[in-house]
Amino acid sequence: MSINRRRVNTRKTPPDLILIVTEGEKTEPCYFKSFPLHTTKVARIVGTGRNTLSLVAQTDKELEIAKIDYLRDHGIRLRDKDVVVWCVFDKDSFPAEQFDNAISSARAKGYQVAYSNEAFELWYLLHFHYYNTALTRDRYISLLHKALERRYQKNDPDMYRILKHRQADAIRNATKLLAGYMPPNPSSDNPSTTVFELVEYLNQFINN
Repeated sequence: MSINRRRVNTRKTPPDLILIVTEGEKTEPCYFKSFPLHTTKVARIVGTGRNTLSLVAQTDKELEIAKIDYLRDHGIRLRDKDVVVWCVFDKDSFPAEQFDNAISSARAKGYQVAYSNEAFELWYLLHFHYYNTALTRDRYISLLHKALERRYQKNDPDMYRILKHRQADAIRNATKLLAGYMPPNPSSDNPSTTVFELVEYLNQFINN
């Protein structure tokens, strides 16, 4: 099943709400919450512990909750065009059809998708080297131990700070990796990640 890449919604004026809903309960939220966003608008980052299609369904719920909270806090009812939603999840060992359907379902709802095949830690590894060979999750971790020169912890709140000076390399490596799959087929493109697209999006609104 081939899934064409969508053009990421990029604009220098931030939306009223940026909602990021992640599969991981700690690793991804810790990383994205560390971005020093200068916007006074709302950036809401939620780790759900859910995956693929269940994550997309949970995102629907989180969006409604976020809209209710925004109305309560700001006295304004959000329109869909004032919200940018990102789903962040991994292929892991889930069936190919389930993974691809989750991406299609999210995009059909107007959500952006930052997926990784096979795991989010691929994004971290690409800060150090270009990898185009499939690796197991355990191998990701062992390589990160070596690259970081210390033990990698999944919920480390300092990963953004530690990796920031290498971020341009990671974006370049991830872009090159994804460009090698034409057309992209997320469930079989191992390794691959579109996390860099979310990173580039957030970078528009950080303090320099």
